[in-house]
Amino acid sequence: MKDLTQGPVWRHLLSLAGFMGVSMVFQTLYFLIDLYFVSELGKEAVAGVSLAGVLMMTILALTQVLSVGTTTLISHAVGRQDREDANLVFNQAFFLALLVGAAVAAVGFTFREAYCRALAADEATIAQGVAYLKWYMPAMGLQFAMGAMGSALRGTGIMKPSMVVQITTVVINAALAPVLIAGWVTGRAFGAEGASMATLIAVAIGVAAMTMYFIRLEHYVGFNLTQWKPRIGTWKRLAAIGLPAGGEFALISVYSALVYWLLRPLGATAQAGFGIGGRVMQSVFLPVMAVSFAAAPVAGQNFGAKKFDRVRETFRSASLLATALMLLVTLFCQAMPDRLIRLFSADAGVVDFGVEYLRIVSWNFVASGFIFACSAMFQALGNTWPSLGASVGRIVLFAIPAVFLGQRAGFAAADLWWLSIGSIAAQAIAAYTLLQREFQIKLPRGSGAA
Repeated sequence: MKDLTQGPVWRHLLSLAGFMGVSMVFQTLYFLIDLYFVSELGKEAVAGVSLAGVLMMTILALTQVLSVGTTTLISHAVGRQDREDANLVFNQAFFLALLVGAAVAAVGFTFREAYCRALAADEATIAQGVAYLKWYMPAMGLQFAMGAMGSALRGTGIMKPSMVVQITTVVINAALAPVLIAGWVTGRAFGAEGASMATLIAVAIGVAAMTMYFIRLEHYVGFNLTQWKPRIGTWKRLAAIGLPAGGEFALISVYSALVYWLLRPLGATAQAGFGIGGRVMQSVFLPVMAVSFAAAPVAGQNFGAKKFDRVRETFRSASLLATALMLLVTLFCQAMPDRLIRLFSADAGVVDFGVEYLRIVSWNFVASGFIFACSAMFQALGNTWPSLGASVGRIVLFAIPAVFLGQRAGFAAADLWWLSIGSIAAQAIAAYTLLQREFQIKLPRGSGAA
């Protein structure tokens, strides 16, 4: 356990963000590695695998319910020095992770074809998507257990074990993916299916490694089978914080699915370009997401310890760091978007579409960074509903005019990207306004040491 209620706030923030950033980079590489090697199979394969990326955001929404709730409640328990409650939260979260993970894997595997048919532009894309999801869904099911363990460590201020495991599993995935896709050793080329097989093997090894860490090394929180009996009260506490946070991630998936649907008349080229552009955007968001994920336990422990001035200081530091990072990313995407897109496709049409997407949507990156900082503070304070409300408002502002524009003659994808910029700006203003109200309620001035 690491005490985040003492010492400079900015130092804790940078330290945790560094570990979190490395971990998230390698976590994202799971999908990007698959996308990279699959790109050799053609644009239909890229579009098919990109469909998994949309589904991944839905699954991440479910993992966030547990992850955010677990991190917040454990950080609060650490702040008030309540180890018993921290262990109860961890064991209940892990038990739920096993149940939900198994259900997600089963449902996703069973209905993968229906999902692909609902979004894909042609039969070739559908076939590639179905093949990839065959093994990808079980891998996503295992991610729930990984998320529960990582979130527990994050709540106690520990990041290194999760980082080491993520690096190891990505290396395994990168080594196995080309072998299974091309059949270099197996004698059978599995194609897109091979990419997801590599992901499943790597994730399974990662879960096993994290489990052994908790059994042998972790002392502040650990497995206690007597605490696996369902505790409805604890489930309600996790859900109260986690459900709105999961809802936010679900809305990201709704946004992506809506855009895929609107792009169907433009064909596989447009869907592949958006799919690659979206994955690139998620990748360049990793630094600011790391700051957000680091800010939540720092502010959470201090909130639990009633050091309210340090909570405010965490927000100021996280906001400045997040907006500065996203400004740099914006400039990078404006300068060389083609280099980023060409990493995943050589098709001229796909590249042109992806470049246009990045050049336009990158203008909302700074506002997005600020939104991430606000979201972290809502999590730390144990009330994520205002953040969800701001996200819902953004989706409504985007979706209604987007559907209208998509039905008009002469519809161009750029119309969607410019509309997205306006909706993100509105979300940033709403999130900040709601956060200031939350500060007034829960962080009385003059209470707690700076």
